Amino acid sequence: MIPQRHDSSRVGLLGGSFNPAHDGHRDISLAAISHLRLDAVWWLVTPGNPLKRDGYDYAPYEERLATARRVANHPRIVVSNFEDRKGLQYTVDTLETLHEFWPQIHFVWLMGADSLEGFHNWKDWRRIAALVPIAIFNRPGHESAATASAAARELALFRAPMGRAAEIVDAYPPAWTFIETTQNPASASEIRRNRSGRAPE
Repeated sequence: MIPQRHDSSRVGLLGGSFNPAHDGHRDISLAAISHLRLDAVWWLVTPGNPLKRDGYDYAPYEERLATARRVANHPRIVVSNFEDRKGLQYTVDTLETLHEFWPQIHFVWLMGADSLEGFHNWKDWRRIAALVPIAIFNRPGHESAATASAAARELALFRAPMGRAAEIVDAYPPAWTFIETTQNPASASEIRRNRSGRAPE
């Protein structure tokens, strides 16, 4: 039997630059609401991603927020400037701060399979996995991430099958699942390239 926490709201957290936000972000969020039985998804728009290389071309922060709100267009998707207001840069610090503010909420971290491939490079990634359950969403071309990535291999014993995905939200972490059905190929980097007319990097 999976240990249960006190009853409370179930909230998915989707962090990122949203540079720009696109339908792929929205599709992941709607899939999370459905598969994980969430009350809401919060988009945490970061002021700056520490893993992005020097010279990364960010649109102005307020523009990224406005675009995200326009793309989200759903009553259960909340676009938040929490990290900017609190001066947070790293996911592990954001999660610890969120737990301090809302200890009663069942948070679950959401991310695409492409992010899972590099998850072991995130600051204190094991601490992140110990703080919240994690739901990974398939992206075309990254289907093997659930088994091939370094973090997935290390956390293999804590993986729940997609058919039981909703259970991870109430479980004590580490706990994670891979949602195989999402197939949106949208990419923020591709959108930026198309806008600028640059060749693929």
